[in-house]
Amino acid sequence: EGHRRGVQTVRTILEYCGQHGIPYLTLFAFSSENWRRPAKEVRLLMLLLANTLDREIRELNEKGVRLKFIGDLASLPVEVQDKIATACELTKNNTRVHLTLAVNYGGKWDLRQACTKIAAQVASGELSLDNIDESTIQRHLATASLPEPDLFIRTGGEQRMSNFLLWQLAYTELYFTDTFWPDFGRDEFERALRSFSTRVRRFGQTDDQVRHQKKEHV
Repeated sequence: EGHRRGVQTVRTILEYCGQHGIPYLTLFAFSSENWRRPAKEVRLLMLLLANTLDREIRELNEKGVRLKFIGDLASLPVEVQDKIATACELTKNNTRVHLTLAVNYGGKWDLRQACTKIAAQVASGELSLDNIDESTIQRHLATASLPEPDLFIRTGGEQRMSNFLLWQLAYTELYFTDTFWPDFGRDEFERALRSFSTRVRRFGQTDDQVRHQKKEHV
């Protein structure tokens, strides 16, 4: 029941993003560690994902949502893979909100698969070791087509990242709430955004440098 209510929360937060000009939303739907949960729960989660795609995809498309999935999708049930492919193809030209669902995803997996691709390019002579830099790794991550996150929200009272977007969160602002995801509505989302608006994002610079840059952009 909690997972079903969580789907409604996705709908609520997605609508908020569309109404307030937030163009990117990434949700951790199923981690690579979640396979360790009871087999019955995993089966129900896969069924819920498949049914939700069937039920929601037409409306998502009508509302201009582009759907993207990241993770080791090849390990998912074939039926789920097919529905994911269909949903992504249907919404590929939408631009209002880019909704990314991390399914069978883990930050360590993402870094490993990126390193594997880079190593293969080095072995084939396509890439030189001397030319590997941060941007090389970024281009090979599952999120290569997405901007780095501005705000990370962790619900349910946990204060850890749980193997989510480990590389990408290097300079992301973190927000933790005791509210569980099924109860995370507009008010809670707005509290997180207000907290984010008070942060000074230095990216290694001083406060004076940041203030000077802000004045130049006014």
